[in-house]
Amino acid sequence: MISGWMVLGILGLLSWLLVVVCAGILIIRKLLRYIRSTPESRERETTVKRTLAESLKENRVQCNMTQEFVAEKIGVSRQAVSKWERGASDPSTMNLIAIAELYGIDAAQLLRGVTALREKGE
Repeated sequence: MISGWMVLGILGLLSWLLVVVCAGILIIRKLLRYIRSTPESRERETTVKRTLAESLKENRVQCNMTQEFVAEKIGVSRQAVSKWERGASDPSTMNLIAIAELYGIDAAQLLRGVTALREKGE
């Protein structure tokens, strides 16, 4: 006769087996997707991944400017610049254009790579 504990043991074993099979299927799908992708698309995916916050900070540091200096030049608080660089908030379109002009670059350069992250939902 099969006891209740044996039934629970068998169900537990089956559930673990199901988890392992599902994990295996997911791994195989990811590997197949990677194998089917081109080297160019793999390179693009790795180089594009950055946020607007990272882009803002990276460009500010390259221009040897402080957050306080940037804030003063575009007419916002230093805390606002800090929030933008931490990703806590995004600058308005007008502020983004002003920042790009201050850094001596095109506003599209600040957004390059950021759109790919939004499209993928990351």
